[in-house]
Amino acid sequence: MESGPAIFAGVVFALFGGALLAWTGTRLRRREPVAHGVNQVASATLASVAGTVALALGVYCLMRL
Repeated sequence: MESGPAIFAGVVFALFGGALLAWTGTRLRRREPVAHGVNQVASATLASVAGTVALALGVYCLMRL
């Protein structure tokens, strides 16, 4: 019964983390700003760290089944 929420949370975290990393990589490859009005290095670093943490949380949730 408790594996349903863990699967849902794991999939949501993994999808969000993967999408955020893909979006950040695409923006950097096109040399477009990741966030407007912010230093590009700082915004890219923060977005990459957030995406990696979300992806790691998704893997963690899915491995706990």
